[in-house]
Amino acid sequence: MAQKKGEIVVGLDIGTTKICCIVGEVTPDGIDVIGIGTHPSRGLRKGVVINIEATVASIRRAVEEAELMAGVEISAVYAGIAGGHIRGFNSHGVVAIKDKEVRAGDIARVLDAARAINIPQDREILHVLPQEYIIDEQDGIREPLGMNGVRLEAKVHIVTAAVSSAQNIIKCCARTGLTVLDVVLEPLASAEAVLAEEEKELGVALVDIGGGTTDLVIFSNGAIQHTSVIPLGGNHLTNDIAVGLRTPMHEAERIKVRFGSAQAAMLDKDETVEVPSVGGRPPRVLSRRILCEIVEPRVEELFQLVHREIQKAGQEDLLASGLVLTGGSTLLHGMPELAEEVLGLPVRRGLPRGIGGLTDVVGSPQHATAVGLLLYGARQGGKAFLRSGDNASLRDKFVGFFKELF
Repeated sequence: MAQKKGEIVVGLDIGTTKICCIVGEVTPDGIDVIGIGTHPSRGLRKGVVINIEATVASIRRAVEEAELMAGVEISAVYAGIAGGHIRGFNSHGVVAIKDKEVRAGDIARVLDAARAINIPQDREILHVLPQEYIIDEQDGIREPLGMNGVRLEAKVHIVTAAVSSAQNIIKCCARTGLTVLDVVLEPLASAEAVLAEEEKELGVALVDIGGGTTDLVIFSNGAIQHTSVIPLGGNHLTNDIAVGLRTPMHEAERIKVRFGSAQAAMLDKDETVEVPSVGGRPPRVLSRRILCEIVEPRVEELFQLVHREIQKAGQEDLLASGLVLTGGSTLLHGMPELAEEVLGLPVRRGLPRGIGGLTDVVGSPQHATAVGLLLYGARQGGKAFLRSGDNASLRDKFVGFFKELF
């Protein structure tokens, strides 16, 4: 197989309802999507791996599909992580500037000072995200390199995760012969794909509604201020529909996607839905409004939880750009309108941006995280090794290493 001219970067979104693998090629103009593979996720619950074998099988299928479309063989990925175990908090570090001029070493030292905090042994730091630097009481500095002063401070946002959850993701990837170049917080990746720089400056909340969890990230003054995870997602809507309409789960999912609406007032009174029954009973025809009366209170509850989280973070008055919704569940009819009603903020659906290539295939909110992982990887300058020709021995070394490890 011919090796591609540009570097290949791969994002792997390991979600509760689907595994999505997107392959991108770095070009002089940015990044072009050249392959995508998706497969239903079988081994996760609320964003956390609960069955390694099932997760490995789903990852393998998604990666194979992406390899086939892109015409390359993948051996390294940027993997996403989410789940109720994610915690975010702000920290602060101070150091003396060695030669009265800020150098890269001083920035590294001040970030190390900010991350020198006590965290439980079962948790690890995923990201240390600088918010601003302060030199001799001059605040609001974004890029301190080369500036003069004697005292350097850094305000940072630290994201931690359960060690076991991150290790299980790496282990599942290793079982399929993949190396994880970095484990990235999924809402952070989604923000990379759907938010504009002006929105981050003015203040914006990104709400990523997935299958098992809803992730919230708040940006203000161009930097991340707050992260949190709400353990409610699209699967809870499907479950409510299955129970309320007494129909199998897969049928409830189909009905939700095709006929679901978050606002009953937007519907025609005469619209009906055919609902298959369980246990071989004949299907029933119900008003579409009955379906929406099940969905609407649950979605409203979700946005109330989001609102409470924004208030708790003390950021309510700083969101001049409002709210951006992304994730597969936000495709539900009437969702932005209900969010505006509950939160009293302008709301829009966030679609992936900043990419070329197969944009028509990946230009949906449900692919925002995987596209964001791709953009994150390209920004890190990471290269996913191509498992072809010259790289066969490298790949064998990786597989051998992980077989010894596990």
